Amino acid sequence: MATLGERFAHAIAQRDRDGMTALLTDDVDFKALTPGRFWDAGSPAEVLDVVFANWFTESDHIDALAEVESGKPVGDTQRTGYRLDITNPDGTHVVEQQVYYRERDGRLLYLRIVCSGYRPA
Repeated sequence: MATLGERFAHAIAQRDRDGMTALLTDDVDFKALTPGRFWDAGSPAEVLDVVFANWFTESDHIDALAEVESGKPVGDTQRTGYRLDITNPDGTHVVEQQVYYRERDGRLLYLRIVCSGYRPA
């Protein structure tokens, strides 16, 4: 069975807004770091806005979830890493993200993401 982090990665790759919303608690504590900005959100709607209106916009075609793996927990915190192959008007790219999370009642309560940014493939 897939971990919550793996399910989160699949929801991004499939642009599954409903699936992602179902993974997040109503009071999710989301913080992320991309190469040019720090992101902060406190609700599923805000997380969706960050992910789908800022990181992966309509012009970014997610070709594949090329890699996803979950590692050993860090105390009470789980870790999942994933890599996306993306094509957009600027060419082909790879994006890697590392997600650290805690859950409550089977949903993501605490979510920290570090992103590589769009790197040429």
